[in-house]
Amino acid sequence: MSILQILILAVVQGLAEMLPVSSSAHVIVAQKLMGLDPSAPEMTFLLVMLHTGTMFAALLYFGRRWLQRLSSAFLKTIALATVCTGILGFGLKIGIEKTVRTGEVESLFNNLPLIGTALLTAGLLIIYSGRKKTPLGAIGQGAISNRQSIWIGISQGLCLPFRGLSRSGTTISMGLLTGVTRELSEEFSFALAVVLTPPVVLMELKRLLKTLHQAAPGGPSLHLTQALAPGLIGMAFSFCAALIALRFLSRVLERGKWEYFGYYCLAFSAVVFGIGFYS
Repeated sequence: MSILQILILAVVQGLAEMLPVSSSAHVIVAQKLMGLDPSAPEMTFLLVMLHTGTMFAALLYFGRRWLQRLSSAFLKTIALATVCTGILGFGLKIGIEKTVRTGEVESLFNNLPLIGTALLTAGLLIIYSGRKKTPLGAIGQGAISNRQSIWIGISQGLCLPFRGLSRSGTTISMGLLTGVTRELSEEFSFALAVVLTPPVVLMELKRLLKTLHQAAPGGPSLHLTQALAPGLIGMAFSFCAALIALRFLSRVLERGKWEYFGYYCLAFSAVVFGIGFYS
């Protein structure tokens, strides 16, 4: 993989991850257009490393605001939502792998019609929630109830096995639909992302090590170094792109234009269906 390809994927990931348009769908389409295999362990690991870059961007961007909201109640709702995500998300992963018999669920990452359907679903959800009038709320004000955190956690769990179902778009939309203010929905969504990213990175690293060991038993360290280098480069680029996207997202939410992202998802789903049809 060339540096230019890594740069393109990192910028696409960094911008799309922070916007509710499904970063994974955009990256997978970009990979396919560049002749890369999105389901390969090296590619899924690169995607996770790009997510890590955006995680650090979220920490920098939201850090002060999270500290203002920090309390035992806030941490409890994050933990509750994360537990719901884990139970549903990994339950779906196991169920899909046993039912569809595709081996690992990552093999579905090549399925463009499935990605297009997920994008279509996310777009409709964003449009519906965007038309619901919700207050902006001031920094430090407002709280998320246990009921709201459970629904947000469940919605995030649905996104784990399905590329194209935007995690931020789905969780922020669920927050809006359950009555959470626009600003708090955004902050809570990305707080959940920061919690979720490390275990996902470890899972993909384990998957990569397993693949490398099977390819070169007894000596995968050199290959691992070669696989990590693109991820570290991409992580730096995705970090920078994510900061730009976060500022744009906040402005859109403040102006009450959330549903516009939904229209974009609908348009991009048509592109994905078209690529899938002609490929």
